[in-house]
Amino acid sequence: MRFASLIYECILLVPLLFLAGYLFLALTHDATSGVMRSLFQLWLVIVLGVYFCYCWSKTGQTLALKTWRLRITGRDGRPPARSLALARFLVALCGTLLVGVGFWWAFLDPDGLYLHDRLVGTRIVVQER
Repeated sequence: MRFASLIYECILLVPLLFLAGYLFLALTHDATSGVMRSLFQLWLVIVLGVYFCYCWSKTGQTLALKTWRLRITGRDGRPPARSLALARFLVALCGTLLVGVGFWWAFLDPDGLYLHDRLVGTRIVVQER
């Protein structure tokens, strides 16, 4: 279920990143030169960070998680605080950039947690109906 949610999340992020990219290009007219390319990439990471951190800290769910009845929780069972959501995003980003090691970790973890969840103290739980 988590894997299906992850795939669905990737599909839903395409329009968000497209819109963010369009906005950047409309304002700057360039994303190909060295500095502008780096700024463009940073802009897209910031947009993703704001999206995930807002959703996780507000309700514990993105649209994909809601669709699959999953929720991100802290140790107390509530949606993570903003700082915890930001830490989760940053650690997940690092794990993703390292060939997805943060997600592959779930196959080795005794509780099936992603590495970023293990490190920051969050977990994905199935929401009751």
